[in-house]
Amino acid sequence: MNSEKQYIDLYHECRQQICDHSADAMNAVRDTAFADFQRQGFPTRKVERYKYTSIDELFEPNYGLNINRLEVPVDPYKAFRCDVPNLSTSLYFIVNDQFRQALQPKENLPEGVVVTSLADYANANPEFVERHYARLANTADDAVTALNTMLAQDGLLVYVKKNVVVDKTVQVINILRSSVDLMVNRRVLIVMEEGASAKFLFCDHAADDRRFLTTQVIEAYVGANASLDLYCMEETHIRNTRVSNVYVQQQRDSRFNHNVITLHNGVTRNRLDVQLAGEGAECWCNGCVIADKTQHVDNNTLIDHQVSHCTSHELYKYVLDGNSTGAFAGRVLVRHGAQKTVSEEVNQNLCATKTARMYTQPMLEIYADDVKCSHGSTVGQLNDAALFYMRQRGISEKEAKLLLEFAFINEVVDKIQLEPLRDRLHYLVEKRFRGELSKCEGCKMCK
Repeated sequence: MNSEKQYIDLYHECRQQICDHSADAMNAVRDTAFADFQRQGFPTRKVERYKYTSIDELFEPNYGLNINRLEVPVDPYKAFRCDVPNLSTSLYFIVNDQFRQALQPKENLPEGVVVTSLADYANANPEFVERHYARLANTADDAVTALNTMLAQDGLLVYVKKNVVVDKTVQVINILRSSVDLMVNRRVLIVMEEGASAKFLFCDHAADDRRFLTTQVIEAYVGANASLDLYCMEETHIRNTRVSNVYVQQQRDSRFNHNVITLHNGVTRNRLDVQLAGEGAECWCNGCVIADKTQHVDNNTLIDHQVSHCTSHELYKYVLDGNSTGAFAGRVLVRHGAQKTVSEEVNQNLCATKTARMYTQPMLEIYADDVKCSHGSTVGQLNDAALFYMRQRGISEKEAKLLLEFAFINEVVDKIQLEPLRDRLHYLVEKRFRGELSKCEGCKMCK
């Protein structure tokens, strides 16, 4: 296919330039990833995990790439602040796929915490990065992961050492900025050692009205008794395409809390793979999607219960308006010997118009006999009786519709444990339902 050929030709022509502007630890797996990409090609809709999103179409346009790592002229502090009132954070910026060292926060994180450029850390600590990089993200299993691995030159490295507790939330602002249509390949590596604890808020924003294509691969290692909270919020625009793959491995008695919130987008495809590899591990995976116009949001999850006495909870909710499309496919795999597994998977969806479409496929695959597992999904429209009841009491049809949508989606928002972020999202969700662009405090990019 032409979409695959352009990336194959690009790698042949620019391999040396890509390597020269990256790190040896990242370059070491590049050729293997390229071979895996060549062998697989972009997945078609016949591939089970991609049946609801045409990946080949997303990658077919000709995007520019900043292979030579030219400096992008932007001062995020002056141009943009994603402010969550009353939430004190350590703030970091990634412009396209480059970590901005000059914009590190003045306040210091606790000793034993590293937040820095992945490429820079790989150059200084190659053995550490080699032990973790591209290990969970299997390029032989996924063509998008392979493409990202063969092209990514930098990203974010987070390392929290044994028993270190990070009280302040680490906020990472991903800003897309370009004067031409641009492809960005971002990489994130998170390593939480035994007993470590931290919370991260990733915010995705597009600063220019250009077509952006972002591939993102996040690998997170959660050690024994460690705790990782990962909040990912997308507020881009209709011309943005985002394909994000998150890979997580949990050890004994660890805790992982993942919340993905899509408020504004064009086409979004999120993959989440969680390995429960140590007894007593727990994970909570929540998703909140609000889409209208022709927006498309596809969440695909795999919760892999590899050992006994592990717990997983999933709740994804969509509100779809206009001609938007949503998809959720969630697979819970309980392997042989994974006794005493507890798993709950719920997907609930609201189609506010007759032209909105939702595809849902919750799945259980169980090979153990002493488990408590459940799954379910619903797709419906606004309750006519509730609308009639509210209108009889003087509430306009538009306001009644908004109140019902807001109440429906709030179950997911209320699960966010950071109270200031939860309050902020209540505000942003209401603004979103009212059709208003939700400016953050100090934002100069939303017109």
